[in-house]
Amino acid sequence: MKRLSWFNATSLAFGFAFLYIPMLILVIYSFNSSKLVTVWAGFSTKWYVELAGNEAFLEAAWVTIKVAVISSTLATVLGTMAAYAMVRGGRFFGRTLFSGMVYAPLVMPEVITGLSLLLLFIGIGMDRGVMTIVLAHTILTMCYVSVVVSSRLVSFDRSLEEAALDLGCTPFDAFRSVTLPIIAPAVIAGWLLAFTLSLDDLVIASFVSGPSSTTLPIKIFSSVRLGVSPEINALSTIMIGIVTIGVIVASLVTKRSVAMRAKQERDAE
Repeated sequence: MKRLSWFNATSLAFGFAFLYIPMLILVIYSFNSSKLVTVWAGFSTKWYVELAGNEAFLEAAWVTIKVAVISSTLATVLGTMAAYAMVRGGRFFGRTLFSGMVYAPLVMPEVITGLSLLLLFIGIGMDRGVMTIVLAHTILTMCYVSVVVSSRLVSFDRSLEEAALDLGCTPFDAFRSVTLPIIAPAVIAGWLLAFTLSLDDLVIASFVSGPSSTTLPIKIFSSVRLGVSPEINALSTIMIGIVTIGVIVASLVTKRSVAMRAKQERDAE
C-alpha cells in the first residue's frame, strides 16, 4: 500500500483543519457560560436550556424538520422514478431533454433557482408558505436522489428481473419484489442526502418562504445579522450533530450496499 508523501499529508492536515477547526470552536463555545461568545468563562449548558424555551427557534425548527421530511420523501419517490426511466427506458424520444431537466438543479445557481420559483409562485397566485418551500426543496433535491439511485441501477443485474418476469410476475411486481429491495440502500442514501440538503438550505428558502414559514437557517441568519449569541452557538451545534449523524448513516448504508453487491457478484460466479 502506497504511503502518503509529506506534502500530501501536510496538505490534507491543513485542509481538514481549515474545514473543521471553526466548527470545533463553535461547539466548544456553545458550552460557554459567558454571554460574550469570544470570552471563555467556564463550562455551562445553560444556553441549551434557554434554547429549549425559545419559542421562535423551536417554531422555526419544527417548520424545518417538517419541510425536510416531506420534501425528501417526495424527492426520493420522484427521483427514483426518474432514475428508473433514464436507466431502463432506453433511447426514448426526448430522453436528452428529460435528463437535462432532471440534472439541471445540480449546476444551476441556487439564487437563479430561488428567483425563478418565486416568480412562478407569484405568477400562479400561490401564497408563499410551507408548501412552496416543500415544492422548492423537492425540485432541488430530486436530482441528487436520481444520481444516487441511477448509479445503483446501472450496475444492477437485470437477469434477476427477467427471472421474476419469466415466473409470472408483472413488471410492477418484479420491481416491487426484486428491484426495490436490492436498490433500497441507494434509495435510503438518497433520502438521507435530500433530508440533509433540505435541512441546510438557506438561499432558496429565503425566496419562497412566507412570514409564517420561517425555517431554521433563515432564523439563524437573521439573528446573526444582529449579533452572534450563545444560543445560536448551541443551535448550530445541534444542527452539526444532526447533519453528522445523517452523513454517517448514509455512509454506512452506502458501504452496506457495496458489500451486498460484491456478495451478489461472488454468488453469481
